[in-house]
Amino acid sequence: MSDSRAQSAIPGAVVEAAQERIPAPVRLARLASVRVSPGGYLAISSLLTFTAALLVRAQYDLTALIAVALAWVVTPVLAFTDRISFDGHVLSRRGLVPLLTKFIKGRELRLKIEDIERVETSAVRTLRRNGRVRYRYRSEVTGRGSIFVFASGGKAYRRMVRTLFPLLGYDKVDARSSELRDYLTDSHTLRLNLELLRIAPPAVLAGATSDLKHNAKKEIRHQRVEGLTHSPIDVERGRLLRLAANELRAAGRLREAAEAFRRALLVIPHDGWLIYEFARFLRSQAGTARDARLLQRARACLRLASRRAGDDAPLLSRIGESFYEYGELAQASRAFSRALELNSRAFRAEIGLAEVALRNGKLAHVIHRYDAAARIAPDEALARHARREAEYYARLNNDDDYLGAELRRISWLQNLQRARRLAARMTLASVLLALAGPSFDESLESIGWSLASSSLIAWLSVALISRYLTARRKPRTE
Repeated sequence: MSDSRAQSAIPGAVVEAAQERIPAPVRLARLASVRVSPGGYLAISSLLTFTAALLVRAQYDLTALIAVALAWVVTPVLAFTDRISFDGHVLSRRGLVPLLTKFIKGRELRLKIEDIERVETSAVRTLRRNGRVRYRYRSEVTGRGSIFVFASGGKAYRRMVRTLFPLLGYDKVDARSSELRDYLTDSHTLRLNLELLRIAPPAVLAGATSDLKHNAKKEIRHQRVEGLTHSPIDVERGRLLRLAANELRAAGRLREAAEAFRRALLVIPHDGWLIYEFARFLRSQAGTARDARLLQRARACLRLASRRAGDDAPLLSRIGESFYEYGELAQASRAFSRALELNSRAFRAEIGLAEVALRNGKLAHVIHRYDAAARIAPDEALARHARREAEYYARLNNDDDYLGAELRRISWLQNLQRARRLAARMTLASVLLALAGPSFDESLESIGWSLASSSLIAWLSVALISRYLTARRKPRTE
């Protein structure tokens, strides 16, 4: 009897010993969390508000009150709770709407960091005042068919950028994302850096742009003639000025950034990365001031940066991407080709050459470049992206029916985008007519609301159809 009891106790003892030896799974802490881009929620709120106005006009007061509650209570709550979280390994979407999506589709909206394929960031100028521009950044992370979009608006965005972007490497982030990764900072730290470097306030630097055009060149030529050399302390100060200049540009403080770039170029005038960053700064200034001469100077600086790049393949790839943005395809192709000559595994250079070939309408070259990029990709996610693009363009090249269907889809999509903008403007103009019309003629109010309703229905229909047409068509299987 005692032996049987001892034998029955052995499995329990083994389990207890295993539990002591094997630690319990550790739940990863949330490193960063940011709200999703609120554009969709704002559109829903505006649509519900307009619907409430129509219901009030039709004397359906209770239904209008429900619509207002949905627009200004429920929708903001959904937007506030809809967040993108990152724990160091997985990017996931949390909140009421993702929970409902998980219940309907049966899967959670999450993306492992090794599955991320691309990160692209766009910037929109919202305000401009006294040499300062307020930028709103919108970052899009894609991989395995999932898309995570989040926009700037405070320290949560900065924390996400600082936490996520450095883990992705060079080949997955575009130029603006890499700039935000390296230079996006808070106002307190930026103010301390400005005090340390003794950069004057914007009111004093009102003429910095014109000085940058003439005086900096004269001083650099003077130093070159005299053979003036800089001490290690001056070179280090130049690097700090370069850092401050890029931080100021990311913060939208363009006048102070111009002064910091001017002083940095006086100390380290042959630094290829500094000249490249200065060219991108001039592009930002040209867009803000709408100055074509500044845009020409930005292109000249890019050409100078390509000469100063030496054997720096990553810098040449970035320069090629900027040339591609400017529409200078020949310069972009030369920069990408030089990068590949220096580093045969330059993934972004191969992708850049594929995009240049696509712009030139050379599908065979596009397929070849994407195939080459898939072979030299540093990880599986980038290889998967390159193979998918190569297969898509190979299908376009080999299947005339599929090519025709895709061309029609793209044409429809472009036309729908124009129709969507027109419908939005018509809706706004009709609402203004409905609100201001009674001051002139009572009939204008009815005409305004009728036009606004029709325009809004057209906008909504176009938006839904555009969403359907955005995805590439799947080939027919026989």
